[in-house]
Amino acid sequence: MFPYAATARTAVPGGQPGNPEIRRALRRRRRLLCVAGIRYARRAPNFTPEELQEGCIFAHARGRRVYLTLNTLPTNEELARLPGVIEQAAAAGVDAFIIADLGVLRLAQKYAPGAEIHFSTQAGIANYAAATAACELGVKRVVLARELSLPDIAAIRDNAPPELELEAFVHGAMCMSVSGRCLLSSYMTGRSGNRGECAQPCRWKYYLVEERRPGQYMEIGENGDGSYILNANDLCTAPFLDLICQAGVDSLKIEGRAKTFYYVASVTSAYRRALDHYLANPAAESFDLPDDVLEELNRTSHRHYSPGFYFGRDKALQTPSHTYVRPWDFLGTVDSWADGVAHCTQRGKFCLGDTIEALQPDGSTVTLTPGWIRNEDGAAVDATPHPMMRYTIPCDTPLMPCSLLRMPKKEG
Repeated sequence: MFPYAATARTAVPGGQPGNPEIRRALRRRRRLLCVAGIRYARRAPNFTPEELQEGCIFAHARGRRVYLTLNTLPTNEELARLPGVIEQAAAAGVDAFIIADLGVLRLAQKYAPGAEIHFSTQAGIANYAAATAACELGVKRVVLARELSLPDIAAIRDNAPPELELEAFVHGAMCMSVSGRCLLSSYMTGRSGNRGECAQPCRWKYYLVEERRPGQYMEIGENGDGSYILNANDLCTAPFLDLICQAGVDSLKIEGRAKTFYYVASVTSAYRRALDHYLANPAAESFDLPDDVLEELNRTSHRHYSPGFYFGRDKALQTPSHTYVRPWDFLGTVDSWADGVAHCTQRGKFCLGDTIEALQPDGSTVTLTPGWIRNEDGAAVDATPHPMMRYTIPCDTPLMPCSLLRMPKKEG
């Protein structure tokens, strides 16, 4: 098993189908868009060497690259396992390793000399001197510290070697600690955020208890709404994606750790459209984000959005909310379509008469109100209540395989 790898399973082109989750994610990947992990550690088992090779073949056949995350800080005991892991990953076809530890850097260069080295955000690249030093060590790309502003990034671009690629987070959870170096989850739950197991205790609601007043819980914070310091909002940069590109960023990173394939697909699709819109006319005086981009980003489960640190620390807004925004329900996937009938797999319940929407791999959407639902045996049913049940519905518009079905959450 690969002890540090992101988890997924793929299919060999023309061969037996593997896990459909990674297939759906990979089909939405484009060259300038990088998804930071689909499932990690305790949420699912890691790759085996055979599965990793299968995934590399699948991705390379579609013009995509595969980056393996090795950004943990290994112990002395774990170092002995790394050469074998690195050699196996290189043999499988991995294009680059994402690394935070200098020792792991040297091991990767020794045992996988043909692979690129990318510095993780946990390496803490926060200035051009650090970026230059990374380049001199043989690093091809650095994932910048999350705490940087747009002027900070522009200064790094202007002063770092031009061949060094810059990558920046553009969407997703914002860690409370410097570039994700947090011990809170490990201390409180025994699940290390550095090893992909973060329980996100920074998003829990906390109270103070005075030692002589047991049972009297007081809100932490400066007002009646409590403290927001440990309750980070989600980063969303789509409205100013043009400024991030103009600052000199080469690659956009979406935080997708422990997220569902529906979340990864939806968010990646939205940023793909936003990026394509900008690249179509990068010299335009203004960047008018298409309305459907923000509409898509608001369909997935998220915390209230924030611009992060891009406009300075005083603009890194936090809201007094301890809840997620979940306006839409994920219903399932389209496995195939033929002769006006979609063959689907259930991931959530809907009923006859509900109006649903299909998000297709190319980013387009199709709205439909099925006139009937039939289960796997062909019997008419009124709903899809059973997990992973297979069913068919009518749809005059052709639907692409791996389209995702959803609908607005019902009130009550």
